[in-house]
Amino acid sequence: MDRNELLPVSIVARDLDDAWFQVIDAIMTHGYRYPVERGSYEGTDRIELDFVTVLVKDPGSGPLLPIIPDGLGIPPLADEDYVKCEYFPGYLMSDQLQPNEEYTYGQRIMWPVTDDIRGITLPQVEWAIKILKESGGNTNQATIEIGRPEDITVHDNTGTAYDPPCMRLIDCRVRYGKLHLIVYFRSWDAWGGFPVNMAGFELLKQWMADEIGVESGSLIGVSKGLHIYGHVEEIAKIRTHRK
Repeated sequence: MDRNELLPVSIVARDLDDAWFQVIDAIMTHGYRYPVERGSYEGTDRIELDFVTVLVKDPGSGPLLPIIPDGLGIPPLADEDYVKCEYFPGYLMSDQLQPNEEYTYGQRIMWPVTDDIRGITLPQVEWAIKILKESGGNTNQATIEIGRPEDITVHDNTGTAYDPPCMRLIDCRVRYGKLHLIVYFRSWDAWGGFPVNMAGFELLKQWMADEIGVESGSLIGVSKGLHIYGHVEEIAKIRTHRK
């Protein structure tokens, strides 16, 4: 698409299934195509939204993962049991690294932080729960940091290159008696990442809301790099009824 300024896109969806379809459709309609010169899949191309907010009003009301209509010949994006039994408990809620992992979101979410005044050490997510409970939700300070300053160097302490975290923060908001999560991604694979990520965040939000003692609310994704890769473009056309 020819243009000379950033095009912000705003999506409001009823549930996670609706959100994913609207995301793919928006990328196919408004996406900017460019060759990847640094990062994942270097040497290929992406179609990417300049900037997008995706508000999922009631993510708990529908399926955790997108539904692919019969007859399209598109395989399921993921398995719900995997999200519930592996991704959420074993990745988002675990600080354990596998031998080939430089980091996980769970490692950052569960990163221990010490309050020297009170002499308390808690994982980031538990601090967020604590301050939301203590404030009755009336605070803007419950932010779980995923990105760290050293991520900008794009290598570990041995000099080995790796991709820095795509998700950078999880912001927490209690309002109208509900917990809402806002997640920011510097780069976000709409086909291979968005569905499982959002399903996992919904489970995280439900768990946190229960711990805080409020209802589970909306889920908001924000990114300046929500994209699909060229190798799934033809499938995306089929899903969005472009062929």
